[in-house]
Amino acid sequence: MKTRRRRLKPATRRLVTEVYDRLDYGALGSVYCYEGGDEFWRAKRRLCNRLGSRVAVVLMRKLQRGGRSLYVGAGVAELPALMMEAAELGRTVQPHNLRRAEVVILNRACRSTPLTFYGTDAAGVKGRFDHLWMVSVLNDPERLPHLSPLSYGRSNPLTLNALKFDAERRIVRALVARCMGKLARPGLVTTTTEEAIWIAEWCHRHQVPYFVGKRYYETALVGDPICFIEIGKS
Repeated sequence: MKTRRRRLKPATRRLVTEVYDRLDYGALGSVYCYEGGDEFWRAKRRLCNRLGSRVAVVLMRKLQRGGRSLYVGAGVAELPALMMEAAELGRTVQPHNLRRAEVVILNRACRSTPLTFYGTDAAGVKGRFDHLWMVSVLNDPERLPHLSPLSYGRSNPLTLNALKFDAERRIVRALVARCMGKLARPGLVTTTTEEAIWIAEWCHRHQVPYFVGKRYYETALVGDPICFIEIGKS
């Protein structure tokens, strides 16, 4: 049964705040920034909690109790949503992140909580999930330097390397295919407005009905608006 509550429970909010307080922001600075990490986290720390909790409440209304969620590229910004799922809905969450340094920092801060982060490829996880979280992964400028500018409408046609772009496009399509293949139907995908086209393309190729929600939600770190996509719902 889904809930209509407008806020996370006090115990959940307290747990999320405690984890944010325990994070090693000095170490995170070098993970997220080439320079200026201290200033970055001073500006983003509370914003991550506030905006992340807002998204978590919306997500709570869309998920059933006791399901399974696969988080691809989950990090600091995903903490409120992850904690809500585990603590309030009793769901199994599997957050994966290929930044090993961030995984170590997150797991230290999440001791004595229901969360464990994995430094492995989410595409290799076994089993079925009714929720897939894929936010700011398919347009990551670090891992996809040739595809990302095009996703944001910033690509220069004079300098675009078509071969390298095509190689990155194949990588993205393969990741989407492997992750979407694990999604039960009906299911839910949490992604960004820029990445929704990849989910839509997969659905068209496999003749799976989908519906992109009309409301978007602000994020703290990258700034990409989050949207929710219902998959396989007739």
